[in-house]
Amino acid sequence: MAKTETKLIANNKKAYHDYFILEKYEAGIVLHGTEVKSLRMGKCSIKEAFIRIENGEMFVYGMHISPYEKGNIFNKDPLRVRKLLLHKKEIEKIFGKMKEKGNTVVPLKVYFSGSLVKVEVGLAKGKKLYDKRDDIAKKDQRREAQRDFKVRNLA
Repeated sequence: MAKTETKLIANNKKAYHDYFILEKYEAGIVLHGTEVKSLRMGKCSIKEAFIRIENGEMFVYGMHISPYEKGNIFNKDPLRVRKLLLHKKEIEKIFGKMKEKGNTVVPLKVYFSGSLVKVEVGLAKGKKLYDKRDDIAKKDQRREAQRDFKVRNLA
């Protein structure tokens, strides 16, 4: 089978900073025509977005898709609630794990898979302040090691 090309639209770096990502799922999203055109131009933000499960369906709140410039009356509200498309068993599995203390569901990235818009959803557990400091310290150590390695190889 042919490999589908993926093109990244938006990435949620804040989610990786604030949460431990336990599992990742790929979900489709219900959009209107002008929203897809706006996404093709890369006008999307998921920094403040979050996900809720209501009546066995998954919805993303706070995902901002800028109105399409040439869309006139067909443009929808940029912050409207959008439905995510997953199999019912997957939603039930995520909902069960979400009931555990400290677990939540966050959007990680939005991308095109072929001609379809997909959202990568992550089951996440919140980090404490000391965990965040630990991650920053490890990142600094890696950067220093890379710098030292580069200097040694140049000399």
